[in-house]
Amino acid sequence: MIDINHGIIKTVKSLGNKKDRDEQGLFVAEGVKCVRDTWDAFTCRWLIGTRQWYERFGTAAHFDCMVIASRQQMERMSQFSTASDVIAVYEKPVREPDPQVVKSGLNVVLDNVQDPGNLGTIIRLADWFGISNIFAGAGTVDVYNHKVVQATMGAIARVAVHYVDLDDLLDQYADLPVYGTFLNGDNIYKQSLEPHGFVVFGNEGQGISSDMAKRVTQRLFIPSAAHAGSESLNVGVAAAVTISEFMRTTLK
Repeated sequence: MIDINHGIIKTVKSLGNKKDRDEQGLFVAEGVKCVRDTWDAFTCRWLIGTRQWYERFGTAAHFDCMVIASRQQMERMSQFSTASDVIAVYEKPVREPDPQVVKSGLNVVLDNVQDPGNLGTIIRLADWFGISNIFAGAGTVDVYNHKVVQATMGAIARVAVHYVDLDDLLDQYADLPVYGTFLNGDNIYKQSLEPHGFVVFGNEGQGISSDMAKRVTQRLFIPSAAHAGSESLNVGVAAAVTISEFMRTTLK
């Protein structure tokens, strides 16, 4: 256990930037629940907390990476408007998808999803429904953005997000079906859905890009009530409905 110093404070603050996260290979989890749900899944560089937090939650297993900070120092490092009593600095893991797992199950593909809350929600959905892999294309928000990490509520420890060239990915698994949701698709509740393949979710404002739409082998539509006033669903909500329907139809 050590007391915090300027170098650690400077490093933690810098991890609010993607460039610094990439260069240093580190990311931050903040808050008691988020930290406790993830500290067994990642290699911890520093576990930074107030002395009061350590006395309540700390164990001998944390001693070597534990850094004690004052409340004021925690506020200087926090990425949120209200600082927590604990911040974990983790090493970014190297995760490679198992081709057999990809081929045998449902996989999520994200086409330029930019909102951290939406990505966090989709990661939680994947965790809930037992989906191991999410493949993200260029433009999708960084999974290690602090808002994404927080929104996953610990699911980031169990679901791998891979940033890939989506065309290369779909070429590699050309024999798998590719599903996507569109306003001109087929009613999802009347389709025969396979228990394996890729399901694509697009940008919050533009939906699935024209290039990715060409790769979709089955277009799906989530029907609304006749009197519905909303033009579309939030991508996180659409993902929940779609993935739930896949699970309902394939687990019969």
